[in-house]
Amino acid sequence: MRQKIIMSFGTMLLILFTGCGAHQVDVAWQEARPLGKDLTTPKPPIRPPTVEESSQLEEPTGTINLRQALALALMHNPGLKAFSWEVRAGEAKTLQAGLRPNPELETEIEEFGGSGDLSGLRAIETAIQLGIPLELGGVRGKERQVAALETELAGWDYEAERLDVVTRVNQAFIDVLAAQEVVALNAELVRLAEQVFNTVKAQVEAGKVSPVQQMRTQVELVNSRIALEASKRGLEGARFVLAATWGSTSPAFEKLEGQLDTAKPIPTVEHLVNRLSQHPNLARWPVEMAHRRAVVQLERSRRVPGLSINGGMKYFNESDDVAFVFGVSLPLPLSGRNQGAILEAEYDFVQALEERRSAEVAIHTAFATTYGELSTATGTVSSLKDEVLPSAQSAFDAVTEGYRIGKFDFLEMLDAQRTLFDVRGLYIDALAKYHKALADVERLIGEPLQ
Repeated sequence: MRQKIIMSFGTMLLILFTGCGAHQVDVAWQEARPLGKDLTTPKPPIRPPTVEESSQLEEPTGTINLRQALALALMHNPGLKAFSWEVRAGEAKTLQAGLRPNPELETEIEEFGGSGDLSGLRAIETAIQLGIPLELGGVRGKERQVAALETELAGWDYEAERLDVVTRVNQAFIDVLAAQEVVALNAELVRLAEQVFNTVKAQVEAGKVSPVQQMRTQVELVNSRIALEASKRGLEGARFVLAATWGSTSPAFEKLEGQLDTAKPIPTVEHLVNRLSQHPNLARWPVEMAHRRAVVQLERSRRVPGLSINGGMKYFNESDDVAFVFGVSLPLPLSGRNQGAILEAEYDFVQALEERRSAEVAIHTAFATTYGELSTATGTVSSLKDEVLPSAQSAFDAVTEGYRIGKFDFLEMLDAQRTLFDVRGLYIDALAKYHKALADVERLIGEPLQ
């Protein structure tokens, strides 16, 4: 009967001290920057899915545009998904930090199996105790605060990676568009080279020009075909780079739909530099400083050692009596008072001040460099489009017509043709540089420029 009382008492203490368990909640993530905010970026479920439950990529076919490419990448980019699970892991860590330490149930049997009066089980004494560790100095609350701030920082890392994915998609999309234009340009060059070769061949057969001119046109034709094949290989490589942004190793889309020739005037430096504070690498620093400060407070609170309280009941078999037992254990901080950990946390806090300044300098330096590239590309595109390209086209048209009526010789016509196509190639390259620099600037300010 007394043993039943002891067991009931132990069960009651266990329920009393254990309390209710906490549950993980879906905490708010960092607000997305304006760049790409209108596109869906899914968050992983609170409960990890099985492999069978993971979302499957439906590879796009046919013609796709930039928005479709961005949507695919934000939904399926493996790196971005990995960062999202890091946020979930931080939430789980915060959950764990908020839980009470587990109690310890201890059972002790004494005074049996000895000699004389203590032989057998007649003098046995049975004790059951519940030990509860108590954290002093608010350690658990500070641990939870540190874990919650680390989760916020993981959210900022996720947002930075999201902007990186948007930028990589934009730039890879531009590379494919430019490669498509280069292939089309080289295909046109091959067509013209074939026309010139056939014309010169007919003139040679008629005895009007030297066979040497036919050999030269044949060389131009072979070179143009080599350039066409090289540009096709470049296009295929660019397609693979773009498909990799949404986790594909075998692109199935046929072509991209987009406008490469859309360069517009850019805002001034003063208009854009104030928006750099939106970049996650700068916007995260208030949270980072709060986290370092919270770590210092946590380590200081650990100077106070925790204690353990033990309580229960003891049953004396010989007299059939029951008594309460109680104990307290407290570590004595004679030498170790967490001095090293406190000093380390204080050093980390001071280090964070310098890291914040370093991040600000890095972002502003990157902006100055990228804005300079964008400004240069804008000027180059404008000059080529408004001045150089029209002049080259006019010269080619005039020389072609002059060659047809015998006013210009063969070499002059080839030179005009080569100049025109070189300028058109430079124009495509300048447009690609403009759009890629534009994507870098938009990443730094965290929003679209237009």
